[in-house]
Amino acid sequence: MVEVNFGRKRPTNVVAIDRVNELREMAVSGHVRIGAGVTYTRLLDDGAGSVALAEASRTVGSPQIRNAGTIGGNLATSSPAGDTLPVLAALDAIVVLRSQASERRVPFAEFMTGPKRNVRKPDELVIAAEWDDAGPAQTFMKVGTRNAMVIAVASLAFVVDRARRRVGIALGSCGPTILRAADAERFASGLFDEAGWDRPLRPSGPTCAELGRLVGAAARPIDDVRGTAAYRRHVLAVLAGRALVRLGAIA
Repeated sequence: MVEVNFGRKRPTNVVAIDRVNELREMAVSGHVRIGAGVTYTRLLDDGAGSVALAEASRTVGSPQIRNAGTIGGNLATSSPAGDTLPVLAALDAIVVLRSQASERRVPFAEFMTGPKRNVRKPDELVIAAEWDDAGPAQTFMKVGTRNAMVIAVASLAFVVDRARRRVGIALGSCGPTILRAADAERFASGLFDEAGWDRPLRPSGPTCAELGRLVGAAARPIDDVRGTAAYRRHVLAVLAGRALVRLGAIA
């Protein structure tokens, strides 16, 4: 719709899929499956199988946009600024694609190929996203030029899966795709290994600063009208330190 509003696209045909019941199904247990037609409002009201995904959904647009927008739309659009996408990356989600002939499952890390580009074929539909429940220690944070209804200058999803002893950190609006901060993930995992995965973690200021440095180093930002590359790295470093403190307290 953004491209239509700016005159960049003039579609000759539109197929409405919002009444396809199968795309609106949610299953939240040990394994989470969210249909592509589930709206941000439902992710907030009914629970998303992910605290971070609910937090990201809360930041999307206005109530009217949240009532209409869906997680499948965020996936298919594949904007690096898509609010739910860093969460799906940090959760190691699987994107489920279906054509008339077959269905395939693509790890999120392989799904996006560039800004607004992905591996979906012309005859395929995004039908769902799936992941293993990672528990309550997860969060999504973003910074924009105002407090609401704004595209992210930078965003971060941080997941501490204590049961599986795994840390996922993913960055949005700071590269051509959603980026994983692999060095930062290893550093954070080492902290939880040392403290004990079943115990609270109380990181020091220097520890948070080092994690922030690693997260900032993983970014590939540009200067644009919303912020400079240096500012984006600074934002991500601050968010990472705050997230570590917040999630470390959730045992």
